[in-house]
Amino acid sequence: MSGGVGPSNDIGLPKDDQPHPSPPPASTAAPAASAKRAYLSFRQLKFLALVVVLAASGLVYYQDLAFLVLSLVYIHVLSVVAFPSLGPAREPTVFDTRNRVLRLYVSFAAVVGLFLPIAYIFEGIYEGDKEGIAAAAPHLFLLASQVFMEGVAVYGGFSTPIRVFVPVSYNAKRIFTLMEWLESEFRREGHGGGGWAARRVYAGRILAAANMALWCFNLFAFLLPVYMPKAFKKYYAAYYNVKDV
Repeated sequence: MSGGVGPSNDIGLPKDDQPHPSPPPASTAAPAASAKRAYLSFRQLKFLALVVVLAASGLVYYQDLAFLVLSLVYIHVLSVVAFPSLGPAREPTVFDTRNRVLRLYVSFAAVVGLFLPIAYIFEGIYEGDKEGIAAAAPHLFLLASQVFMEGVAVYGGFSTPIRVFVPVSYNAKRIFTLMEWLESEFRREGHGGGGWAARRVYAGRILAAANMALWCFNLFAFLLPVYMPKAFKKYYAAYYNVKDV
C-alpha cells in the first residue's frame, strides 16, 4: 500500500503482482498499466475476500462500506472528467522500483499496518476479546480496501493522479479510524480476564499507537509533500507532451 501496505502502500503493501517484472506498489511507483484492463489479480481478490469477510462480520461501520463503494465510483468519474489515462506506454513511473529504502519502508508498513493487526484480531477471536476486535477491525477493513482499490487503479488502466488519489484518500480516512481505535484501547481496563487480558490491553495500545504514528508520517511526510507533487508533475509533463504530438 502506498500508504496501504506496499510502497502503501499508505505506503501501500508490497505488490508482487504488478503488470511488469519488477513492479513497485501501486501507491508509490505508479507503474504503467497493462494494455488490457484486467480485473483483478489474485492478490486483489485475496484482499477483496478479506474486505467481504470483515464487512459480513458486522464489525465495520456502514460509513466505511459507503466510502469503499463511493471511491470506486469516484475514480471512474475522475478518469472521465479530470484525469484521463495517457495509455500504458505513457503513464509515468514516479519512483525507481529498485529503491532499497522504499522497499524496506513498504515492508515495515505491511508488517505494522496489516499483519500485526490481523494477528491481533485472530488472537482476540481465540481469547474472546470482542472489544479489542471491534476496535481494530475498521482500520484493517479500510487498509484491505485500499490495497484492493490500488489494484483496481493499476489493472484498470487508470491515470497516475487517480493512483495517487487512492492511497491519499484512504490514508486520510484511516487517520480518523485509528484515533477511534487508540481511544478505545486507552479506555479499556485489563482486569477480569486473567493475565492475558492485561497483556492484550497493552499490546492493543502499542499497536494502535504504532499505526497512528506510521500512517500520520506516511500521509503528512510522504504522500502529500513528496509523492503527490512528484506524481502530478510527471503526469502533466507527459500529458502536454502527448497533446503536442
